[in-house]
Amino acid sequence: MYKIKLKNNKSFQCDENLTIFEAAKKNNITLEHSCLNSRCSTCMVKVISGQTKNNEEESVLTEEQKKQKFVLSCNAKPLSDLELDIEDLGEITIFEKKIIPAKISVIEKLTDEVIKLVLRIPPNSNFNFNSGQYVNIFKASVKRSYSIANNFNNGNQLHFFIKYYDKGLMSEYFFNKAKLNDLLRIEGPIGTFFLRNTPIKNIIFLSTGTGIAPVKAILESLISSETKYLNKKFWIIHGARYKKDLFWNPSIKNTNLDIEYVPVLSRENENWKGAKGYVQHIVLNKQIDLSDSQVYACGSNEMIESAKNLLCCSGLEEINFFSDAFIQTN
Repeated sequence: MYKIKLKNNKSFQCDENLTIFEAAKKNNITLEHSCLNSRCSTCMVKVISGQTKNNEEESVLTEEQKKQKFVLSCNAKPLSDLELDIEDLGEITIFEKKIIPAKISVIEKLTDEVIKLVLRIPPNSNFNFNSGQYVNIFKASVKRSYSIANNFNNGNQLHFFIKYYDKGLMSEYFFNKAKLNDLLRIEGPIGTFFLRNTPIKNIIFLSTGTGIAPVKAILESLISSETKYLNKKFWIIHGARYKKDLFWNPSIKNTNLDIEYVPVLSRENENWKGAKGYVQHIVLNKQIDLSDSQVYACGSNEMIESAKNLLCCSGLEEINFFSDAFIQTN
């Protein structure tokens, strides 16, 4: 049995057969996480002292990150006492994951590649989540992960933005075969992509494509309790390829919150008068004080890694970068 010490002086015991994340959860301590399958870097943590071994082979971390003693808490097991450069999630309520039935209420085409899906769940299901989390959706034996695109205070409906992938088993179903009242199952809530309680001034949301889904959910929860956030500046920087790919506009006219929405196109021609390029570069163009900022990034793993590297080299503290990577699965 080994002792695992966190940055905020909390500690817990970890058996050599458990991963760091599993042992923390067993001791009612929640660490950053998302997929829990060694396929994203959300649970990446730096080992200050001690030795670990991987439970299974992973290809997420770069060689440089490994040299700097970063590991994935969902995959690393201790070989000694450990000291980690990470804090737990503190007082944030983490709702227990459950599997419940759901029926399709709405299938709405937003673009050629994106639909809006609305599922209704039983009123007595007691399904709770933090805005920004995601669920697994099951159709028979096929399972895929999708971020919830609406606030928790939306009754017994869950909204999703679904992107079409050629030969994708689940997207083929949703785009070409799904019917109203089809019965599905959902598993969740999952992940730690939600707003933290912080005195930091600037809150920056970066998203690409359907990565806007959890940002939309968080924005709705902010507006529903806006008096808590009147001293902050919010940035929503959303990237797409072409103007036709911008399927969502924020409803921010009737709020007192200081919110700036910046749509960014990477491939649009000269007719586009708005921001061009990549979302992470727009942050620098806006000259936001990154030393007093938190960044929440959701989209492709490539965007997230690029944004993290660029912004952390430009004044953002690494502990203030939170992400949820979308990983394509066939």
